[in-house]
Amino acid sequence: MKMLLFGGSGRTGQVMCRAATAAGWDVVAPSHADCAMEDSAAVAAAVLACGADAVVNCAAISGLEACAADPLAAHAVNAVAPATMALACRHTGARFVHLSTDYVLDGRKPALRTESYKCKPASVYGESKREGELQVAEAWAEALVLRVSWVCGNPARPSFVESTLAKALRGEPLAAIGDKYSMPTDAADIARVVLQLLPTGACGVFHVCSGGEPQSWYSCAELALQYAHRAGALPAMPPLRKTLLKDAAFFAEPRPQHTAMCNTKLLAAGIPMPTAQETILYVTQRYLSR
Repeated sequence: MKMLLFGGSGRTGQVMCRAATAAGWDVVAPSHADCAMEDSAAVAAAVLACGADAVVNCAAISGLEACAADPLAAHAVNAVAPATMALACRHTGARFVHLSTDYVLDGRKPALRTESYKCKPASVYGESKREGELQVAEAWAEALVLRVSWVCGNPARPSFVESTLAKALRGEPLAAIGDKYSMPTDAADIARVVLQLLPTGACGVFHVCSGGEPQSWYSCAELALQYAHRAGALPAMPPLRKTLLKDAAFFAEPRPQHTAMCNTKLLAAGIPMPTAQETILYVTQRYLSR
């Protein structure tokens, strides 16, 4: 079986490539130089010529400030490119999986959002990703759209969790925002879900994230530090300063405050997910054993 993987050098894409290869897939992962996501003709040609049984899109412009600085590029990569992939898969018959984000959701009030919850993106990034979801669904009704959040678990492409652990191990001051909530997601779990859903007839939107109660960046950092301390990597629990989202002057673009997703639809499909606490534990263990 052949898989065409876009975004194979990213945080999730690297893990997806390794997991698919280990599962027996022949993975083709073109670089940006091989196939620029902004070039829809090149994207279509790559899908049509590859002969893949499945196409998985992990590529995106995910930086909120980068998307705001160049909305046209954000739209091309986050909306037009996945729609082009979906349409090409409709012609070839390949399964198509597109990764989206919790940032498409309304982040104004606390709640665990289901897949049917109304989307109200608060940024150019979120708007471009939501447009990508809609265009993919229009292009190929059998496509899978997997919304993920706070992806971590790839030491080669550190997330906030790994960066916090690295600073703690160096003895640097630590701070984390305590009033922004979502669910951490291990890249390894995303890859596992993709491989489990591909052979099924599942289509549409699924929330792929850990379970349990919504977490803040502060609570995720605190859990990671606690696990590292218990493992003996840190001689003592380092101080962790709690900050507020409104005081994060380093964010030029607004971040939604409450985007925690509910994964019950995925569970109903027979695919279990760890709790948020378990996710942070596994990610911490992986980082410390690298």
